[in-house]
Amino acid sequence: MKKVLGLYSAPRPHWVGDGFPVRSMFSYQSHGKQLSPFLLLDYAGPAEFTPTDKLRGVGQHPHRGFETVTIVYKGEVAHRDSTGQGGIIGPGDVQWMTAGAGILHEEFHSEAFAKAGGTLEMVQLWVNLPASDKMAVPGYQAILNGDIPAIALPDNAGTVRVIAGEFAEQSGPARTFSPMHVWDLRLNQGSINELDVPEGWSTALIVLRGTVLVNGSTVARESQMAVLEQAGSQVTIEANNDAVVLLISGEPIDEPIVGYGPFVMNSQEEIAQAMEDFNSGRFGQMA
Repeated sequence: MKKVLGLYSAPRPHWVGDGFPVRSMFSYQSHGKQLSPFLLLDYAGPAEFTPTDKLRGVGQHPHRGFETVTIVYKGEVAHRDSTGQGGIIGPGDVQWMTAGAGILHEEFHSEAFAKAGGTLEMVQLWVNLPASDKMAVPGYQAILNGDIPAIALPDNAGTVRVIAGEFAEQSGPARTFSPMHVWDLRLNQGSINELDVPEGWSTALIVLRGTVLVNGSTVARESQMAVLEQAGSQVTIEANNDAVVLLISGEPIDEPIVGYGPFVMNSQEEIAQAMEDFNSGRFGQMA
């Protein structure tokens, strides 16, 4: 078993722009070594928005040196970036954006969602890039719900949606720069699930709905995160009621992490270069 190292509750929310009330479940400042290659996870919502003609969200901003992974559970999010990519993702959909050498992007509620109002619930995960790939060509993967394998667990225990990595010999659609699993678990009440995760990988469980018992000893409730040790190769999750759990697990990147706002690199000199490149317009332009 991968031993539970700690249980963490979501802090108070803060706003990103005027569209995303987020709770930062972890960051590389708090869990850099424990959760590498993952840098940060923001849980937005669930929050109710009234109908409006205004587009709520966050305007144009830069990133360099990592990837952002946005998973929508409720509502709709519109994305646009300096590579010319963009689109709208809704419940079950994922956008996987590689900032790499530098990208400008913006994220807003979709026009239809803004006009109708409703509940917004989403997760944004930051994934580090190895030093050799930090200056990769920026890119964007739009991963629709129908493209994500949903694998039934034994004994009607629920399903595993494989966004990245593998489960039960099926691979998720996301292309990654280092080995990892990103699994969206939908667990039925009373189920007991023994999941295999690689020895030596960082692993965390983020409970979005319901209550689960981890490894027979740790109770994790809504908006809580259980961080597991890298040693061991199995985790047991018992669902006390119907639950939605995000499991992230990855091979650690044993390299320095130096971050400044939207840039995550390996040295202070690289951060200074990122700022100079951004200010000089080398991140490209948004049409």
